[in-house]
Amino acid sequence: MTPANLAATVLSAARAVFETRGLDVAMLPETTAVERPRNPEHGDYASTLALQLGKKAGVAPRELAAALAEELGRQPGIKSVEIAGPGFLNIRLDAAATGTLARDIVLAGEDYGHTGTLRGERINLEFVSANPTGPVHIGGVRWAAVGDALSRLLRAAGAEVGTEYYFNDAGSQIDRFAKSLYASAKGEPAPEDGYGGAYIAEIATAVLAEAPDVLKLGEPAALETFRRVGVELMFAEIKQSLTEFGVHFDTYFNEKDLHDRGELQEALDRLREQGHIFEADGATWLRTTDFGDDKDRVLRKSDGDWTYFAADCAYYLDKRKRGFDRVVIMLGADHHGYIGRMKAMAACFGDDPEKNLEILIGQLVNLVRDGEPVRMSKRAGTVVTLEDFVDALGVDATRYALSRYSSDSPIDLDVELWTSASRENPVYYVQYVAARTASIARTAADAGLTRGEPAGFKPELLSSDRANDLLKALGEYPGTVVRSAELREPHHVARLLEKIAGAYHRWYDEPDSRVVPKGEETITDGHRARLWLNDATRTVIANGLGLLGVSAPERM
Repeated sequence: MTPANLAATVLSAARAVFETRGLDVAMLPETTAVERPRNPEHGDYASTLALQLGKKAGVAPRELAAALAEELGRQPGIKSVEIAGPGFLNIRLDAAATGTLARDIVLAGEDYGHTGTLRGERINLEFVSANPTGPVHIGGVRWAAVGDALSRLLRAAGAEVGTEYYFNDAGSQIDRFAKSLYASAKGEPAPEDGYGGAYIAEIATAVLAEAPDVLKLGEPAALETFRRVGVELMFAEIKQSLTEFGVHFDTYFNEKDLHDRGELQEALDRLREQGHIFEADGATWLRTTDFGDDKDRVLRKSDGDWTYFAADCAYYLDKRKRGFDRVVIMLGADHHGYIGRMKAMAACFGDDPEKNLEILIGQLVNLVRDGEPVRMSKRAGTVVTLEDFVDALGVDATRYALSRYSSDSPIDLDVELWTSASRENPVYYVQYVAARTASIARTAADAGLTRGEPAGFKPELLSSDRANDLLKALGEYPGTVVRSAELREPHHVARLLEKIAGAYHRWYDEPDSRVVPKGEETITDGHRARLWLNDATRTVIANGLGLLGVSAPERM
């Protein structure tokens, strides 16, 4: 019995109790959930439905819990129900009901863990969004891994997701980039406020190859060529690096398009209609202090130029016009001050800033070798890049490591740990189970052992304590996917995979848990049942790693 099936059974029992007692069934929620008790001695699952409904129905929660417990006790697969505290229900399943989960997982395959919890939500998820002035640096690497994992989680939970990379090919940063390329091409040092590193020389050389006469032009025309061609080359490299990292965006959005299409003026007009625009000192302002911002914001300066914040307003409005009801933006630790102004901006448009806009802040990451931070890039000179991460750890370890921790916590990633073939290396520990379960499945096939027809599966044969522990961990997966998606925290999936890996190893090491018969030993229903559990574990590990963008190897 899956947690979802049990939750549906609890809700059905509540409906029966309400009908018997003449209570209004309209009070019942459309769905409910069951959770794993923190203390395993309290049962397999717990429900708080009686607590939620008691006061609303005018019945003491403990009295309602008693009625629910009696009704649930009649349901097949439920061994016992106990009432705890003011009305908690602690539910124990019989061995057969617990064991059926292995079959359900295998039959569901890649769909196991996919739910419709967030169905109907259209979410725009923007992450990385680095300007094309250099390779993706360490902060962007974290968001590349976490953002892509989050997009997969949201889709698994039923949401419609559009992933987006926002960039600007104009402005002061691009000017400094073009001047740095121009200086390099002439064999001169980078400007004082320019960009350094070997990649500048590489891009400058590539521009010269594409426009060999560029240095014969006057400086303004030469800079424009270095700006245009250099940005194209740099952005192509960024896209390629992200692709090799397994990250793909549905949309690459250029800020320049907002200007060219008149969307900044459109946003200004919309905000003026809402009554939040005022003029002062020759400039046009948005009164964001009405919605908690620490100061009002300039949209158009006295010289007529638009501000970056004006583009932020236009870009947010553009996303909303495209039908996204929730805009999620991932920013680095140095952007914490953006939250207040962006939330206020959404409110100025008439949106609910808590419902329609989310801003996630990621903290710093250090790559550590021999106890010391790795600070210098081979190509970028002053920062650690995506390529440095992949060179040091590999794609799988980098993605797993960066997704394994809460994004609002700074982390140090030790190169020796994350490249070691040991139990201490979390990604190796989980991937080893993926490979081991695949190996056992191959060995079973060579021995003539198959799972057999689903109808012939005997779940009661998976009744050992360690088999039960493994089944419970596997049963947590769908709820963990939903919770991770709702909280925007992929690390919960990684931690569950490690829990499953540990439970699998403990089960597999039991003498009575052998899947493949030895020598001339006869194949039994017990072997088949254990093969179902082995393959169920492989399914969940592969699905979970897939959500993190990490491979589930069949051999290691």
